[in-house]
Amino acid sequence: MIKVVFPGWMRRALRCALAAGFAALFAMPAAAQQISTWSLKPDARVEVGVVSAQTATRDEQIVVNGDAFTFRGQVGLNLEDDNTRFRIEADRIEVVRLGDGRRDSNRDRITVSVEQELNDDWAVELQGRHYDDLVTAESSDTDELHGAVTVTYEPVRAHRFRVQGSWREREYDNGADPQTHGDGPRIDVDYRHRIGRYHYINFDLRTESITSDDPERGYDRQSAKVAYTKPIAPDVRVRPALEVIETRFDGRLTPEGGRRKDRLIVPELELHWWPDRWRVEAEAKYIFSDSNLATREREGYRLTLSVGYVF
Repeated sequence: MIKVVFPGWMRRALRCALAAGFAALFAMPAAAQQISTWSLKPDARVEVGVVSAQTATRDEQIVVNGDAFTFRGQVGLNLEDDNTRFRIEADRIEVVRLGDGRRDSNRDRITVSVEQELNDDWAVELQGRHYDDLVTAESSDTDELHGAVTVTYEPVRAHRFRVQGSWREREYDNGADPQTHGDGPRIDVDYRHRIGRYHYINFDLRTESITSDDPERGYDRQSAKVAYTKPIAPDVRVRPALEVIETRFDGRLTPEGGRRKDRLIVPELELHWWPDRWRVEAEAKYIFSDSNLATREREGYRLTLSVGYVF
């Protein structure tokens, strides 16, 4: 397996995405007063959900082993014209775990992005994000600064290609022990074939790595996912998918002295019912886990149901 290393100039560009987004966002209102094509659009979303899971994929916004209620709130502001969009967004998730001895958790995120259409076929986006108390592959309590550049090519509506390069700076809360740090790149490649209205096939590939002085934190990961979205009514869609995730940890060793390697195979089925501004979403997954460390071999279901409203 190969570590992905970004050159220095790309690291600096990704780290500057957050600052650039903020600067652009606050610089544009003056121009917007002079150019009538600019519009300011606020939005918000609230969501309540329930999760029941025997195991987790460790690659989700809400990671639960057991049963839990979830509460999510999101507010955003768009400043846009025909070709350019500036957006700032704040998002919070609360997880209330059920059962004795289970600790509640939360995750905060703020995002700033600038998206520019270059012509009818090409678009580019700069994005900066800060996460607080994020659950990641290597830690259950991570703060992250995330910068990304995304390039989209859509020559016709039937075919969309997207490539995103990201750089993550992470800080780990180790309880009574001193905090440790990690950083590394992530590359996502996505192809979407549009068959019709809300009717798609998606192929997603990802490679990522984190390098850390803490031997428990460094890892390499590759994943592949295929998903098919089919409308079955004007406001109802079904989405079967299959994902494979392989992770190799730098400093987590087996009793024989080898590096720990995990593989997850995750078939899933989603059902979306979006009447008007309501968002009712159900998801069923089954996680198959294989590892060269016997204690990490497991399998089980994950069921979620959420009801949201978009303002």
